[in-house]
Amino acid sequence: MRKIVLSLVVVASLLTACKGEKKEKVEAKEAVKVEVSIAALDNVDTTASVLTWIGTKPTGSHNGTVAIKSGGLLVEEGTLKGGEFVIDMNTITNVDMAGSDGAGKIEGHLKAPDFFDIAVYPTSKFVITKVEDVEGKLAVTGNLQIKDVTKSITIPAMISTEGGVTTFKSDVFNVDRADFNVKYGSKRWIEGLKDKFINDLMEMSFEVKTKA
Repeated sequence: MRKIVLSLVVVASLLTACKGEKKEKVEAKEAVKVEVSIAALDNVDTTASVLTWIGTKPTGSHNGTVAIKSGGLLVEEGTLKGGEFVIDMNTITNVDMAGSDGAGKIEGHLKAPDFFDIAVYPTSKFVITKVEDVEGKLAVTGNLQIKDVTKSITIPAMISTEGGVTTFKSDVFNVDRADFNVKYGSKRWIEGLKDKFINDLMEMSFEVKTKA
């Protein structure tokens, strides 16, 4: 009996620890007005920059990438001042099933009208509006536009420069796709899904490099 009790305590502790590690979604607020466009800098190396994503459902998860189409990154004396990244939604790629028919089906569905509807919304965008230093890491606030919705979010990130190339790299952050009218399989928008839902939270991260 004592061994059973100890085992239950260990399991409970592990579950509590796992629950504590779960990332909360970033808060989506009203978009901030942007006075100056950084895109004109056009100094982002699109071949070396990428947005990564992970989507989950009760039966598993999928992950992939989306290419950065264009953008600018403004850094003055080693300090990040602004940035604008245009995301090419036509390049959504599924990585975990790469090369299979399954990957093609996932990519096609993500591009379809009931998901990101890329025929109508071929690009998304992230525009930096404020940067603060918080305990040695940057808190980067920006307007994230997906489909016809633009919201202000704040994400943790860092920048580094080596060999004349500056890299903007965010931590993984969770965005609630339901906030951006991405409704397929969402329990917020559709009733009666039971275990057929897709989690509203999507994990995302940026890695953006400037041209040498």
